[in-house]
Amino acid sequence: MRQIFLDTETTGLDPRQGHRIIEVAGVEMVNRRLTGNHFHHYLNPDRDIDAGAQEVHGISREFLQDKPRFKDIAQDFLDYIADAELVIHNAPFDIGFLNSELGLLDQGRVEDYCAGVVDTLKMAKELHPGKRNNLDALCERYQVNNAERTLHGALLDSDLLAEVFLAMTRGQETLDIDIGGSWGGGSGAFTAANRGDLLVQQATEAEMSAHAAYLEDVDKASSGNCVWKRLE
Repeated sequence: MRQIFLDTETTGLDPRQGHRIIEVAGVEMVNRRLTGNHFHHYLNPDRDIDAGAQEVHGISREFLQDKPRFKDIAQDFLDYIADAELVIHNAPFDIGFLNSELGLLDQGRVEDYCAGVVDTLKMAKELHPGKRNNLDALCERYQVNNAERTLHGALLDSDLLAEVFLAMTRGQETLDIDIGGSWGGGSGAFTAANRGDLLVQQATEAEMSAHAAYLEDVDKASSGNCVWKRLE
């Protein structure tokens, strides 16, 4: 599965009031492995930035004067997210701004190009009801190092979100197991002739209970897509 962890920074809170995207970034993950294929642009919004927004991300209008407009990078952005699942913290906010920008260019909606959208804020609220679930809180909860995050930044936040997502969903990055031998034959092969008597160790009741609880957590985090639960 190809996933893009996406974030934006903006001039304000509401695109319906004419606010624009000033930074957009994406981090690619394929089959739960980060690929190093990043997308990142600062953008000239051709308008002022609200003081409150600038306090959050630290990006000034002066800094953006020589940067491209969204229309200049729109096609590259759409090519980058094509057929990928987008993973976004507070997805309605970013999707709303992206759809506003695409609408100004008559290029449809984000949902027309990607394979779906996952909102990690919604996931976090379901997993940790009543607790703080912003990105900083999740980094602390899942022991993801966010020491460099003194201000919001789209690329850094996308990187952090990818790490948090892996921790939230408790997935393995690989199913490969190196046992130091070969399954295909030869002196290192594991065969019926050389395996000897195998000891079968049954799980205790406590272990079975802990396993069932773990599967419930995985099932919740994956919105009911836990393979092991379906095989029960």
